[in-house]
Amino acid sequence: MRGVRYLSPDWIDAAGRALAADDRLGTALAGVTLTVEQEVTGGPDGPVTWHLAIADGKVALGAGPAPGADLRFGTDYPTAARVAAGELAAQRAFVEGRLRVGGDLSLLIAHQRPLAAVHDALAPVRAETTY
Repeated sequence: MRGVRYLSPDWIDAAGRALAADDRLGTALAGVTLTVEQEVTGGPDGPVTWHLAIADGKVALGAGPAPGADLRFGTDYPTAARVAAGELAAQRAFVEGRLRVGGDLSLLIAHQRPLAAVHDALAPVRAETTY
């Protein structure tokens, strides 16, 4: 993988493969059931929706909406790219009105560690991502 553009089909595929290949995630995600969806508007390829589904140690990332998502995020491409690149905290984007959040927000607190493990597993993809 070299130089994948954020939220392109290649990026979604690379992120999904990275999560599937990370053996540490099974332990970190044991007992967790959570589906997160993000809709990003104004990107190079138009609007993009992708989702992350965690089910008791298994994780999948894919294109498109997630039926029955527990959490939904919506933002524009520049904001999503800055958050993904680590240049802008998601909390700040939310407070500034650049990130919309829907669903059960208590799940963000309850699943902070599992979501951090997913974030860590995506580090190799972030290193090769262009924004």
